[in-house]
Amino acid sequence: MSLNSIFQFLVPKDKKFFPLLEQASGNLILLASTLHEAVNLPIKERDTLFLKIDELEQLGEEITRQTNLELSRNFITPFDREDIYSLITAIDNVAGNIHGASSRMKLYHVDKITKSIRKLTEINLEACQNIDAAIRELRNLKKIKTITDACARINKLENKSDTVYDKAVADLFENETDAKNIIKYKEVLSVLESAADKCKSVASVLESISVKHS
Repeated sequence: MSLNSIFQFLVPKDKKFFPLLEQASGNLILLASTLHEAVNLPIKERDTLFLKIDELEQLGEEITRQTNLELSRNFITPFDREDIYSLITAIDNVAGNIHGASSRMKLYHVDKITKSIRKLTEINLEACQNIDAAIRELRNLKKIKTITDACARINKLENKSDTVYDKAVADLFENETDAKNIIKYKEVLSVLESAADKCKSVASVLESISVKHS
């Protein structure tokens, strides 16, 4: 038995951080699925879902705040406190970008939803589902391969989002003549692509934790 395994055996079972991290990743799925649902609905039905995204983003911020508060209160953590901080911050950044995309669609009156926007919301949803799957394996850290496989899928999804984004922007500049539309659509596409980048950042933290406990 490794020294790290012995340490984990002696540390009391965590009842604070794992539930908070799982709440945060579960909230990510709700954010991403709500946005994906919104872009597949008629314009008149989107506002209710945009409001729901506002509420979910605020909930995510509260989970992040609570996690950081627990870090300041507890000396013993289930794994490195720096990793917990990095992980909850990375999750919060994904939530912020998903919310940012929703806000821009509403503020800029992006009425016509393009295939590229729908595809990017789909990619982000799948990435968030993989984040949640990996985080739920952190409780025992025995299924390291499950975590690393999820991280590999997230990295592939991020690469896919780059391809979709690049093609969408190229098409936008080639076919759109209204400067206002170019600006607002490029802004929405950029934030959605950034959300996928932030998912990759979550995967990087998860991979780091996996290496330390392998």
